[in-house]
Amino acid sequence: QVQLVESGGGPAHTGDSLTLSCVASGRTDSIYVMGWFRQAPGKEREFVGFTRWSSTLIRYVDSVRGRFTISRDISKSAVYLQMNSLKPEDTAVYYCAATEAYSAGTSVYEKSYIYDVWGQGTQVTVSS
Repeated sequence: QVQLVESGGGPAHTGDSLTLSCVASGRTDSIYVMGWFRQAPGKEREFVGFTRWSSTLIRYVDSVRGRFTISRDISKSAVYLQMNSLKPEDTAVYYCAATEAYSAGTSVYEKSYIYDVWGQGTQVTVSS
């Protein structure tokens, strides 16, 4: 079993940067993809981006592409979400998630149902 612990959220102003961390423990060798999602108040959970655990394949949702960067440090079993040029609409609880499911196509990793392990979430609040 894999466990995920996130950190790094907090308050920010428009244009600020924050970096979220997600550290995995347990059977990390079973992880195939790590994803980042967010959920704003009153809205459904939204895909932000994902990275394959052992390759450089990374994808982002259009609304964050060019502002957010996903990176990983396998030696630390960690994935990071660097968020630049933050906007008030980025305000949400951010979650990292892990799946061991393999798919030849990548679009499935934009869906929350493919992930079976989730972190506890970290709040990001961006004010203007």
